Amino acid sequence: MRGWRDAMAEALYGPTGFYRCENPAWHYRTSVHASPMFAAALARLAATVDEELGQPDPFDLVDVGAGRGELLAGIIAAVPAGLRARLRPVAVEVAARPAGLDAGIGWTREIPPTTGLLVANEWLDNIPVDVVELSRSGPRLVLVDPAGWECPGPPLGGADADWLATWWPLGQAGRRGAEHGTRAEIGRYRDAAWAGAVRQVRRGVAVAVDYAHDRATRLAGVHRAGTLTGYRGGRQVCPVPDGSCDLTAHVALDACAAAGTAAGATDTIRTTQRAALRALGLPLGRPPRELAAADPARYLLALAQASQASELADPAGLGGFGWLIQSVGVPTPLTVTVARERAPSTPGTPGTPSTRGS
Repeated sequence: MRGWRDAMAEALYGPTGFYRCENPAWHYRTSVHASPMFAAALARLAATVDEELGQPDPFDLVDVGAGRGELLAGIIAAVPAGLRARLRPVAVEVAARPAGLDAGIGWTREIPPTTGLLVANEWLDNIPVDVVELSRSGPRLVLVDPAGWECPGPPLGGADADWLATWWPLGQAGRRGAEHGTRAEIGRYRDAAWAGAVRQVRRGVAVAVDYAHDRATRLAGVHRAGTLTGYRGGRQVCPVPDGSCDLTAHVALDACAAAGTAAGATDTIRTTQRAALRALGLPLGRPPRELAAADPARYLLALAQASQASELADPAGLGGFGWLIQSVGVPTPLTVTVARERAPSTPGTPGTPSTRGS
């Protein structure tokens, strides 16, 4: 028996771990898989950052937790030709470089120094966390074996207890959901990972996209059972740390934002995916009916695009994801500043069993 963080680390990133041996796209669908419009929106963001930086050569485009490089390939295809000629794309991933990937895309396990745009799409949720449960004597670590059986562990102390008290306090007098058995996940290693990513941005913008919660919803007891879950074969399953499934938990993006600011970020926006994509030009709404009679083929194409845009922006699904945008040495891109919008007070729910929902 050991803590969930150690168990997750082995199950996801060990020699036979999920992310070393499996293609994530076989098990769940992200915004990248839902529509190329997601990559196109990030390509517009990259172009805006490029202008803010004075069109550096090269312009670094870094994808942290790159999977099989799908997002990078989509962004490269969508950026303006002038930027594409100066682009230095790098995938950061623990898995081996996939066969057939564009030779122009770098592949590494470490985040490189970046002047440009760093994107971490559904990366932080897979950084292992410890699970704690409130007992009569206070929060205690939850221990687990590879088959998923759990038992109470030692009392929480040190840095973990400090993080919990600041960002996800359990047992607070009079708080809803503070009964014995209430759970939380310790996110301080995610904070450290995001701070490390921000420190690698010499000048530019770092964006984290993930299903997230904030202190208000945590204090309200919305997540009293915790958020740790698993995905396998397109379905949500019980989290079992044996390497057979993805293991994921919602991200405390407010805590990550504070860590990023401490690491050198000069401007911060937290918003929803729906708001961010709208600010980046994602077209929402159905095409006019008159187009069906005037140009049926164009109407059908526009209808398909509207369906994809709707999925990306659905506040009860992918549109409810949190976006953390932090700048280093440049203003926050103007196309995103209009997206300053408070994240919803209650999280969305998974859109489909195969989509990792907010």
